[in-house]
Amino acid sequence: MTDDLRVLIVDDDFHVAKLHATYVDSVAGFLSLTPVGSTAQALQAVHSLRPDLVLLDVYLPDGSGLDLLGQLDVDAMMLSAASDATSIRVAFRRGALAYLLKPFTSDSLSQQLRSYARYRRILGQQSVDQDTIERAKRSLIPGDVGSPSKPRSATEAAVLESLEPGVQYSAAEVAERVGVSRATAQRYLSSLADDGAVEIQLRYGSTGRPEHRYGVPAGSR
Repeated sequence: MTDDLRVLIVDDDFHVAKLHATYVDSVAGFLSLTPVGSTAQALQAVHSLRPDLVLLDVYLPDGSGLDLLGQLDVDAMMLSAASDATSIRVAFRRGALAYLLKPFTSDSLSQQLRSYARYRRILGQQSVDQDTIERAKRSLIPGDVGSPSKPRSATEAAVLESLEPGVQYSAAEVAERVGVSRATAQRYLSSLADDGAVEIQLRYGSTGRPEHRYGVPAGSR
């Protein structure tokens, strides 16, 4: 078992759905479930598989994805060629977290999924304040996480500076580089990831749980 976020793709074009599933599986921390091609199949799959996220097309053979969206008690994003303003407004009104117009690149979906993972981490605690809510909202827009609302502490700045662009580190490695405990490094790395300053990847070994790796993109400094 892993902690991957499970994604259900709803698209009646088998080839498009398979392509999008490949995009999803290429993002660390995400796992694509078997795609489905109708609203009826989507409702059944959501009920039986309990995905974390649904990627939903507007145009389906047995109804509108927008109507289905209003029936789903699960996080959802729209992936559709429907570019009219009415459909987009309805999607957001009915709870879509994002709207990607087809065709889109693997990178576009990857960025959106990583933003969603950040959103989940920010809202992963039991109780939040208004600042946390605002950060969660901003986190859903790729590249628009904004600057931290408070100045970075000396330790947080040291953790960020310890990350060489383009290199991935474990929390233990960062702790050793900075001279703090692993728990402290983990806490600051998670905070930096929530702010979008640090990216998280997963490294899968032959046994055991996947290891989180932290880094900043090459060329970011």
